Amino acid sequence: MTDYFGFETTHLSNDILHLECLKTAGPRIVRLSYRGSENLLAEVPFIAHPTPYGEYRYLGGHRLWHSPEMSPRTYIPDLDGLSLEETNHGLILTGKSEAPTGMRKRIEIRLDPAQALVTVIHTLTNEGLWPVDLAAWALTMLRLGGMLILPVRTSVVDRAGLLPDRHFTLWPYSQMGDPRLQLGDDFIQLHARRDLPPFKIGIYNPAGWMAYWLDGVLFRISFDTHAGMVYPDFNSNCESYCDSRFIEMESLSPLTRLAPGQSLTHTETWQFFDSLDQDFLPEELAGRPAS
Repeated sequence: MTDYFGFETTHLSNDILHLECLKTAGPRIVRLSYRGSENLLAEVPFIAHPTPYGEYRYLGGHRLWHSPEMSPRTYIPDLDGLSLEETNHGLILTGKSEAPTGMRKRIEIRLDPAQALVTVIHTLTNEGLWPVDLAAWALTMLRLGGMLILPVRTSVVDRAGLLPDRHFTLWPYSQMGDPRLQLGDDFIQLHARRDLPPFKIGIYNPAGWMAYWLDGVLFRISFDTHAGMVYPDFNSNCESYCDSRFIEMESLSPLTRLAPGQSLTHTETWQFFDSLDQDFLPEELAGRPAS
C-alpha cells in the first residue's frame, strides 16, 4: 500500500510488471513500471478542469471516459466513492454513479502471473432514466520523450486503387506542420517532445493496436476493431493527444445507444517488448517495411 500525491493506492505485481491503482478515487491506474523502470505513465496531479460540479483532476495514468467529449459531461469529478474488489491475479475498480450523467465506470485489471501482459476491461453502465448515445473511451497518459506509432492500414489493399484506404481527423488546434508529426504510408509517428503546443490526431485503425517507444521499451495496447460500425470523431477508433506535459494513447468502442440498465464493454490488452523491430507487429503487418 503506497501513496500517489495524497491518494491511497493498491498494487498488482509479477516479476516483470508493477501497477498501482487509486484505492478510493477513480477508477484510475496511476503507475506502471516494466522491470523496475521509472513510471511509464505521466504524473500530472495538479492539472484540473473546472466544472459546475467541482474540479476534474487529471492526475495522470489510465482512466475511462465516455465519448463524444463534452463539457461538463465528460469531466465529472471522480475523487471519491470508488469500490475495490480483489480477484485472482487482478482487481476490479468500480466508480460511483455519476449523478449528472447516470453513468457508472468500471475497470477490471487482470495481470498475467508470469508475463508482461495485462488485460484491462472497461465497462460503462447507464444508471440514468433515458437512453444515451456514447462510446467507451480508454485513455492512457504517458511520459514525454518517446515515439508513438499508429498503424493506418493493414496488408489488405484495393489493388485497383479506386477506393480510399486511410483517413485521419484533426482538432481545431492541430497544425499539419507540427514538427512532432511524421506521416508514413503504413504508420503515423508522433514524437512526444516538450515546449510545443497541443496537438491531437484521430484515425480509423484497422490493425487494432498502437504502441509507444520510450527508454528502450515498447508498450503496445491492442483492442478490438469493428469494421462497418460507426465511431466518434469522424469515425476514429484510435486517437492521440500531446502537449508539453504528456502524450496520450486513446482507444474507443463504436458508438452505442445505451438504454437504462444496459452496459457496454471495451477491452484493451497491454504488452511490453524489449526491442523496436518486427516482433511487435501482428501477423498481417509482419514483413511490411515500416514507413
